Parts: sequence; C-alpha cells; structure tokens
Amino acid sequence: MSLCLIVACMVTSWIFLHRWGQRNKSGPKTWPLVGAAIEQLTNFDRMHDWIVEYLYESRTVVVPMPFTTYTYIADPINVEYVLKTNFSNYPKGETYHSYMEVLLGDGIFNSDGELWRKQRKTASFEFASKNLRDFSTVVFKDYSLKLFSILSQASFRDQQVDMQELLMRMTLDSICKVGFGVEIGTLAPELPENRFAKAFDTANIIVTLRFIDPLWKLKKFLNIGSEALLDKSIKVVNDFTYSVIRRRKAEFLEAQKHPANNKVRTKIITTQNMYMNLSQSSNIFFSKSYACDQIKHDILSRFIEISDDPDSKETEKSLRDIVLNFVIAGRDTTATTLTWAIYMIMMNEHVAEKIYSELQELEKERAEETNTPLHHNETEDFDSFNERVTQFAGLLNYDSLGKLHYLHAVLTETLRLYPAVPQDPKGVLEDDILPNGTKVKAGGMVTYVPYSMGRMEYNWGSDASSFKPERWLKDGTFQNASPFKFTAFQAGPRICLGKDSAYLQMKMAMAILCRFYKFHLVPNHPVKYRMMTILSMAHGLKVTITRRS
Repeated sequence: MSLCLIVACMVTSWIFLHRWGQRNKSGPKTWPLVGAAIEQLTNFDRMHDWIVEYLYESRTVVVPMPFTTYTYIADPINVEYVLKTNFSNYPKGETYHSYMEVLLGDGIFNSDGELWRKQRKTASFEFASKNLRDFSTVVFKDYSLKLFSILSQASFRDQQVDMQELLMRMTLDSICKVGFGVEIGTLAPELPENRFAKAFDTANIIVTLRFIDPLWKLKKFLNIGSEALLDKSIKVVNDFTYSVIRRRKAEFLEAQKHPANNKVRTKIITTQNMYMNLSQSSNIFFSKSYACDQIKHDILSRFIEISDDPDSKETEKSLRDIVLNFVIAGRDTTATTLTWAIYMIMMNEHVAEKIYSELQELEKERAEETNTPLHHNETEDFDSFNERVTQFAGLLNYDSLGKLHYLHAVLTETLRLYPAVPQDPKGVLEDDILPNGTKVKAGGMVTYVPYSMGRMEYNWGSDASSFKPERWLKDGTFQNASPFKFTAFQAGPRICLGKDSAYLQMKMAMAILCRFYKFHLVPNHPVKYRMMTILSMAHGLKVTITRRS
C-alpha cells in the first residue's frame, strides 16, 4: 500500500471519528482544524437566524473556530454575569479590537481600560447636558421636517422611495450637526451622492466578515479581495473624517484667538433657529433663555478642548476614532431602528392606527395648551398640507414627546425583535464558568445575542416572536424591562449613553411622519437583513406613501 493511500486512510478515519464523536452533541457540528467555520460561512447571510435555531435548543451555544471559540448566550442570568457581575473579565478584547481597529480605531466602542473610561466620562458629561438636549431636539425636528418635505414631494408625484436610504441620510446629517457642529447636506432635496456613507457601509460589511473569515489577514497582507476593497473604503472614510476634524479645530482655535469678537457676536436665538450654517464663523447653539460663548459645545469640540496636544498627529487620529464611533452610534443604529419600525407598522396596520390616534390626541392637547388654532389640512393641496405639518412640528418638544407612551412602546418592541446591534462579542481574559455551568476559556469570545434574546420564549413568553407593543404598557404607561433581558442598549458599565437621545430622535421623526403619512410596502420588495455590525436591510425599504388628514 502506497504512503499516500495510507495517509488518506488515516485522515479519513480521523475525520470520521471526529464527526462520530459529535453525534449526540448540541450546537454546530465541527470539522478538524476548521471547527464550525464551514457551517458559519454557509449560513453567513442568515447568521442571526442560524444562531436563533441553536439557542432555541440550548441557552448557550459553543462554536469552535480555527483560532478561537465563540460562546453565544441568550439567558439574562448569563448576560448579567458577563456585562456586570464579572465585567472586568469580559472586555472588548484583543481579538475584537484587531477585527474592528481599521474602522473604529481606539474609539469608545473598540477600547477597554483607562482609554475607554476617559472617553466615556467625557461623553457622559456631554449627554447629560441640557444644552445638548435642547440643541438636539431642534436639530432632530429640523431634519425630520427636511425628510418630510422629500416624502411630501414623492407622495404628490406617486413616487417610490427607499426609506432606509433617506433615514440614513437624515441621521448622518443629524449626528454631524449635533456631534461635530458641521452641516454636510446629504438630505438636500436633490439627494447628492454620499461617498462617505457608501464607503462606511462597505467597510462595516467587510470587518464583520472578518469574524468568520480565517484568511482575512492573508488577504490584507496581499491586499487582495475584500481587504483591498476595505483599504479603498477606509481611505474615503478617513478623508471625510479628517476634513471634519481639521475644519472644527481651525474654527475652535480661531474662536480662542478672538474672545472679544465672540462676546460681540454672541446672541440669543429662538428655538426655531438654534443653529447657523457652517459657513458662519460662529457655529454654536443656544437655548431660548440664555446665550453661550461662540466656541462650540458639541461633542467633538469637547474632546478637542481637553486634548493636551491638539496639533499632534496622534491626537488627530484619536479624534478620528471618536468621530467614527459616534457616527456608527448616532447614524446607523437610529436609522436602522426607524427603518424596521416603519416596516413593522406596515405589517401591523392596527399598530399604525393606534400611533395615529395617539398623535392626534397629542396635537389637540398641545394646541389647547398653547392656544394655537390648527390650520385646515387639505391633503390634496400641497401648501395647505405642508403648513399643517409645520404647525404640528412646532407643537413638539422634549416634554410633549415624553407623553407618547404607545409610540415609545412601538420603537422598543421593534428593538426587541430587530435590535440595531444584533450581537455583541466580548473577550475572555481568564478561564471562567458562567452561571449555567458553561466553561469558557481565556482567549475565547463570549457573545450575547440581542436578536436571539428577543425571540426566546423563556425570556418573553409564548408570544415572543409576535410584534406586540402592548407588552411594554401597563395602564397605558410605558414600563421598562431589565436591561439584561432587553439588551438593545447594552447593560452594566457599558450601557448606552445615547439611549435617551436615540429615543428623542426616533420619536420626533416617527411623530411627524406617522401623523401625516401612511406607508405601503412596494409589492414583491424583498425584506431581509444584511450581515454587518448593524442590522440594516439588505435591499433597503422601498415604499409608497399616502397622505393623512
């Protein structure tokens, strides 16, 4: 018998014995050397549902891969242990950092330890600021009205629109204005091409693929395939980001040089016009009752201000990381949730009607409170229709949006079933045992899975797979669930700082849109998610729109 034949027989026997030994094991079946990589790659486009199927059978799923092992968890007890009880043992970790570093760098979503704590402390201070909240409210309203205007034109012309694309534009413009003090205009009526957004999405998809592609480092070294495309996309992303930073630093330094001029130009601006165009040297926001110095108080400016060496390249790189981390937080997650929310109300007409009724009641209440006579709304007259919308938007503020309990429940139920971040991996520093007895090894990854958690009957009952906003209401008032059960905004020390801001923007947009529009899915339009760090739709959301009185 030849040597080759002997080796072939030995390898075949090895594979047979390996597979035979797994016949009674739960979880994905593995192969020698490559682990479960073949099954993961085969199911890549439906990865989240693939994990759901295994977590239906077991609350913990172990997935061996060539260079690490993933442990997926969906039980709130295990989730609380990882995110809070033993938080220090489950950082983002070196593996996750290496995958995402090209896009997120050392930003808040891709860092640990002192670097993470410093960024979080600064961001926490900003998100707690009433100035920022008031400014955000006006900016969110302004861009919601810009989106409404585009949809109004489409409705009068019987045109189809891609809501996901429009919402991505709206949230990108919003986060750039609120977070970095710049106006980029992607939601202009002509919808200019947005190279940054396209490149950012491409990069996001490719870094997600790295988690199951054992050859990504080789492709990166050779600069071929997906890694070559990633390199080109990151260049576009960086060019845009550094231009924002340099513009802001220049304005910031100019404002510091001329404090006297700042005081002269400081003025109080009404809430209908709380910010000025980027071309003006004093780009700052004000509240109705007070004025601020002309140095901006946006998030990027705050990080520039506390920088020890604002001219160094390292500092500029750090600012780049901060910008991109807030873009993915403020643009992608909010737009994705709004897209799925609109899809869910189209699929559940009774939900759309309840939102409409709640908004009508709020409109009537606010009109009475402010002694505002409501304009006649003629849906077939362009000017009359848009005047009424503008009037309704003027009645909305932070406090009035807080009264929309049913709308809040709809958005939360959307996040339960379609969380913006469908899974979140953590590194393992030391060997450990989870509360349910699952052993995890140092160097591995533990991933809690919000997408799966929302579909587990042991978390939400027998109707877990049903879209039911009422589960969040008690006597008409919204009730929160444990953050370790409803994990759309993380939990523990890393709980999302922008949760309230996200709800504020989503409720502002949905209130204006759902009060005056009814959405209809274009026939035969495919709706499925795209595999990336954010749960966006693979083909967008094509809809037609009818106006409501």
